[in-house]
Amino acid sequence: MSVPRWVGKDVPRVDGLEKVTGCARYTADLKFPRMLHAHVVRSPHAHARVLGVRTEKAERVPGVRAVATGREFPFHTGIYLKDQTIFAIDRVRYAGDPVAAVAAETPEAAREAAALVEIDYEPLPANFDAVAGIEPDAPLVHPDLGAYECVPWIRPRGGTNICNHLKVRKGDYRKALAKCASVFEHTFVVPQVHHVALEPHVAVARADLAGKVEVHTSAQSPFTVRHLLAACFSMPHGDISVHVPAVGGGFGGKAGIGIEPIAVALAMKARGRWVRLLIDRPEEFYGTVVRQGLAATLTTGIDRNGKVQAQKMHYLWDCGAYGGYGVNIVRAAGYTCGGAYEFPNVEGDSIGVYTNRPVGSAYRGFGMQEIHWALEQQMDIVARAIGMDPAGFRLLNCLGPGKSTVTGEVLGDHAGRVDECIRRVAETIGMREDRPRSSNRGKGIACAVKAPAMPNDAASSVLLKYAEDGTLEVLISGIDIGQGLKTVAAQFAAEAMNMPIEKVRVRGNPDTDSFPYDWQTVASRQSWATGNAIFRAAEKIRGRLFATASEALGVPASELALEDEDVVHAESGRSIPITRLAMGYQFPDGHTIGGPVAAAGSFIPEGLIHLDPETSQSPKPVAKWTFGAQAVDVTVDPETGEYTVDRVAACYDVGRVIHPAMIAGQLYGGVVQGLGTGMMEELVVDPASGRVANASLVDYKIPTTEDLPREIRMDFIETPQADGPLGARGIGEHTMIPTPAAVANALFDACGIRILDLPITAEKVRAALQRKEKGG
Repeated sequence: MSVPRWVGKDVPRVDGLEKVTGCARYTADLKFPRMLHAHVVRSPHAHARVLGVRTEKAERVPGVRAVATGREFPFHTGIYLKDQTIFAIDRVRYAGDPVAAVAAETPEAAREAAALVEIDYEPLPANFDAVAGIEPDAPLVHPDLGAYECVPWIRPRGGTNICNHLKVRKGDYRKALAKCASVFEHTFVVPQVHHVALEPHVAVARADLAGKVEVHTSAQSPFTVRHLLAACFSMPHGDISVHVPAVGGGFGGKAGIGIEPIAVALAMKARGRWVRLLIDRPEEFYGTVVRQGLAATLTTGIDRNGKVQAQKMHYLWDCGAYGGYGVNIVRAAGYTCGGAYEFPNVEGDSIGVYTNRPVGSAYRGFGMQEIHWALEQQMDIVARAIGMDPAGFRLLNCLGPGKSTVTGEVLGDHAGRVDECIRRVAETIGMREDRPRSSNRGKGIACAVKAPAMPNDAASSVLLKYAEDGTLEVLISGIDIGQGLKTVAAQFAAEAMNMPIEKVRVRGNPDTDSFPYDWQTVASRQSWATGNAIFRAAEKIRGRLFATASEALGVPASELALEDEDVVHAESGRSIPITRLAMGYQFPDGHTIGGPVAAAGSFIPEGLIHLDPETSQSPKPVAKWTFGAQAVDVTVDPETGEYTVDRVAACYDVGRVIHPAMIAGQLYGGVVQGLGTGMMEELVVDPASGRVANASLVDYKIPTTEDLPREIRMDFIETPQADGPLGARGIGEHTMIPTPAAVANALFDACGIRILDLPITAEKVRAALQRKEKGG
C-alpha cells in the first residue's frame, strides 16, 4: 500500500482489558485457592562447600507444607550453558545462592522455617574480579565446567573460569599495526548494575496429582520458560503450562528462566497446592540476575590520514557465579566488537569469566552499552590526539553500504546509515560551535549499533481470527513490557487488512497451551518478527476471504480488494461485508461455502550463517543492524565535580517509524536509563564477604526527575529494512547504548578530564580535576 493508513500515526495505545497490572499484584489479588507462600534459604558465603543441609526443625514449624533442597532436585538449567542447579548441592558460588526453600501457609511461617534450615559450610577462597579470574592460580568457581551441557556455538574451557570465548580475526592485525603512524591503548571498566524493574520477580506454580505443572510468572519468555522447565525436570512440554499476565518491566532481567524452577520444585512436594514465590526489593539485588561487568582493553592504530588500520579489542566479562544466559552476551559483544566502524584488520577476543559475584545475565542493550563505553571513548581519544573533529573522525571511519563489519559481512543498501545519524546529532547539538574554553561546558558524541543476539532459528508466530461481528482478533505471544507491542500489532493487522483499527483486538498475556509460539521478547525483535508474522497471516486471511467472495460474487479473486469492512469488486461496484464471510457465506437457497476465517502466520530469520569458530567470519551472522548516534551538552561545577547533562540529541535509523509517540517514549526512556548507568548506578559488592552492600533503593541510586536533561531532541532516519514489516527494524534497546560514552566525551571537552570507569560520579570528576590541577 503506497500510503499507509495506520502505520506512522499516533493511534490510541492498546493495553488490553486487564484489570490488574503486573504479575505481583495479579497473583496477590487472584488468591489462588489454598495458596502457599515460599521463602528461599540463601548462602551467606560467596564461595563455600556445602557439607550438609538439615531441614528437620524447619519441617516442624506449624504451617510448613514443603521444604526442598538440592539433593532432592539435582537438576541443571540454563538457556545456553546448563551450569546452574535449582539449589546448590555441593558448593555455593555467590552470597545469595539458593540452598533450600520452604513453602508454608503464611509468609511469616515460611520465613520462620527458612531461618531454621541448618547448613554446614566450608568456606573456600573467593574471587570478585574477572581480570584475576583468568589467572592460572585463580580459585575455580566451576570445577566441573568441562562436563556441562551447552549449545554448539558456546565454547567453555574446562579447568578454567572461562565460560565462553569468542575470537574475531579479520585481515592481518599485527602486520597492519606495525605500519601505523600512531597507536593508542586504553582500558575501560564497567561495573555490574541491576535492572530495577518496577515490578519484582514473582512466580506461582502448581503440580497436580497427575504430575502436570502450571506456572504463572512475571517473565519475558513463556515458551522458553516452558522449554527450560521441561528440560530441567525431564517432563514433556505438553505437561507444562506457562501463563504470563501483564508484566511490570523487565529490561532483560526476566528473560530466559529465573525463579520458576524453585516454585515448581516446592509445588512438586506439595501436590495440588499453589506455591507463590515473591522476591522482595532488597532480595532483587542479589537473588536475581544483574548486568555483567566488563574490563575492556582497546588498541587502535591509525595511518597519517586518521583512518583506523588496526584495531584490537580484548574484553573480559564478569559473568558472576553462573553464565547460562551471560555467555551469549560474551558472544554478541565479540561479533559486534567493531561497533559502528569499518576496521580492515581486527584482533578481537571476548571472554566470559566466572567470579563469585551475583549472576550476570541479559540487560537492555545486551552488552552493547558496555562495549560502546570503551570503543566510543577510544575513538574520541584518538580523534582529539590527532587534532581531528570527533564527528569528522567518526564519519571517516564509520560503516555504511558496501563496507564490511568485523565479521566480514558486507552491508547492503538497506543496512542503515550511521553517517546520517552522526551528521544529524552533531548539527542539533552544535558540535562545531565556538565557545570560551573557561565555560566549563562541553559537548560529546557517541555512536551505537546493535543486532538481535539470538539463535538462527528464533521464531515468532501469531494467530488471526474473525469474530462474528467482523472484529479481527490477533493472538500474539510476545510480551508487552512497556514497549507498546500490542499497539504495533494492531497497527500492522489493520494495515494489512485495510480495516478500521478500532475493529482489531490484540490478545496478549499468553499461555503456552492456547497461544502461538514465540521464542522470547528480547533482542528488540518483536515489532520486526511479530510484525512479519502478522503480515504473513493476513495474506492467508485475505486469500480465504477472496476465495469465498469470488465464488459468491462470480468474479475472479484477483479482482477483489479489502476496503474498511467489506470485500469489494471495483469494476462491478459490488461488495460483501466481512460479517457475511467471517463464519462462512450462505447463499439465498441456504447452501454455505467457506467457514470460520482464521490463519496462523510465522516468521523465522532467513539466510543466517554461523560464525567461523576460529575467526568469526560470516557473510551474514545476524538478521539486521540498527545504527544510531547521540550527542550531549554538559555543564561542570569545577569546585564540586557535580555536572548536569543539559541537552541530548539522539538519532536512529529505524527503517520505518511505526508509532511516533511510542518510539519517542522508547527514546526518552532509553536516554534516561543510559544516564542512570552512566552517572550513578553500580552494584557494590563487599570485598570481604561478597555480599551486595547497596541492596536497597536508598543506597542503589537510579535517576529521578531531578536528573533529567533540560531538553531531549530526537530524530529518525528511515532506510527501509529489507525484511522488515513495512521496512521497520528494532529500536527498543539501542536508545540507551551510547549515552554514557557521549557524557564522558563531553566532560573531556568541558574540562579536559577522562573518566575510564563507570559510573561517572561527581566524586570521580572532582578527583580527576584535582589531579589535572596538580599536573597528574
